Amino acid sequence: MHLPRFLSVLLIMFSLAFDAQATPFIPSNGKQVLEQLPSRTDPAQRAFAELRKRLAAKPSDAAIASELAQAYINAARNDGDPRYLGYAQAVLKPWWSLPNPPISVLVLRATILQSTHQFPEALLDLNSVLKQDRDNAQAWLTRATVFQVQGQFAQAKASCMHLYPLAPELVTLTCLHNVGSLNGDAVHSYAMLASAYTKYEKNADSDAGTKIWVTTLLAEMAARLGDTKAAEAWYQTALTLASPDSYLLASYADFLLDQQRPAEVVKLLKEKTRVDPLLLRYALALQAQKSPLAAGQIVLLDQRFEAAMLRGDTVHQREQARYELHLKNHPAIALKLAQLNWAIQKETADLRILLEAAAAHEPQAAAPALTWLKENKLQDLTLKPVLAKLGANS
Repeated sequence: MHLPRFLSVLLIMFSLAFDAQATPFIPSNGKQVLEQLPSRTDPAQRAFAELRKRLAAKPSDAAIASELAQAYINAARNDGDPRYLGYAQAVLKPWWSLPNPPISVLVLRATILQSTHQFPEALLDLNSVLKQDRDNAQAWLTRATVFQVQGQFAQAKASCMHLYPLAPELVTLTCLHNVGSLNGDAVHSYAMLASAYTKYEKNADSDAGTKIWVTTLLAEMAARLGDTKAAEAWYQTALTLASPDSYLLASYADFLLDQQRPAEVVKLLKEKTRVDPLLLRYALALQAQKSPLAAGQIVLLDQRFEAAMLRGDTVHQREQARYELHLKNHPAIALKLAQLNWAIQKETADLRILLEAAAAHEPQAAAPALTWLKENKLQDLTLKPVLAKLGANS
C-alpha cells in the first residue's frame, strides 16, 4: 500500500514471506520452470537498474542509496518478496552499522527493522531521527505503526497527532482512526474515516496507493463491526484501484475464509503461492473444499516453515501457529507459537490465533489475552465464535 510519494510505504502490518525451503528442489526435467524472473523491460526493474547505475557512479552518496533502498522496500511490500528487504539493507551497508548515520538512512533502517519485528531497535532509530528533525512525518508515522502493532495505543495516537501539520489530512486521519478502531472507538472511527475517504476520493489529485491503504483498513474495520456487506464493498473498491499487494490479498482472503467462501480464495490466490502467508490461506481454502490438492500445499508449507526455523527466523510465528492448528492439528505447538508471537506483537490477528489455540488445547492460557482484550476495549465480532468456546463475553 503506497502512501503519498514524500512518505515511504511503511504500514507493514503483515509479515513478509520467506522463499527459502528446507531441502533443495530437483526438477523432473530441464524444461521445468522454477520461477518467473522479473522482466528487464518491467518499469520497476528499469528503475532499479537506473538507480543502481547512479549509485555505482557515486557509491558514497547516501541520498541515492536511500532512494534505491526505498524503492526496494516498496517492492517488498507490493510483491511480498522479502529478498527486496535484503537488497535494501545491502544498499545501505556503508551506513548500516554507524551509530549516527544520515537521517534518511535512520528512517529506512527503522522501516526494515520494523518489518522484521525488531520493534525496540526500530523505535531507537525513530527517536534518534525525531531528536534531530521533529518535523519528519515519515518517522512519526512509522513510530505510530510500531506502537500500534505492539498494542501501545496511547503512544500510537500521540505519534499520529504530530502528523497534523506535516502530512496530508487523510494520512493523519487514517493514522488516528485506525488506532481508535482498535481501542474502544470502533464505530465512530469507522464512520469518520469513511467520511474522510469519500471527501478525498473526489480530489482529482488523489493517490491510488493511499486509496488502497485506506479502503483496506475500512474493509477490516467493517468486518470487525460485523458489517460484512460494507466490508465486501470496501475490499472490492481496494481490489479495483490498482494491482493488489500481498497485504490486501491476505486480508481479503481471511475475510472470505470467515465467510465460508473458500472457492473464491482459491481463485484469488492460485497464482500467488510463492508468498508464504498467501500459500497458507490457499492451503486453508483447499482444505475447506476437501480438495486433494491441499496435501501438496501443506507439504510445501512444511518445507518453508522448517527452513525458517533452521535460519532462526521468527517473523512468521503467527502464520505458523495457524498452520499448526488448522492444517496440522497440533494445538499444543500452535499455542506455544501463538504465545511467543503475542509477546512481540498484539494485532487483532495475533489475538485471534492465540485465543483459538488456547480454546483447542488449554483454555486457561487465554487469560492474559482476554484481560488485554477487556482493558483495550477492542470491538471485533470475528472473535465471537472463539470467545464463545472459551466461555468469555464478546
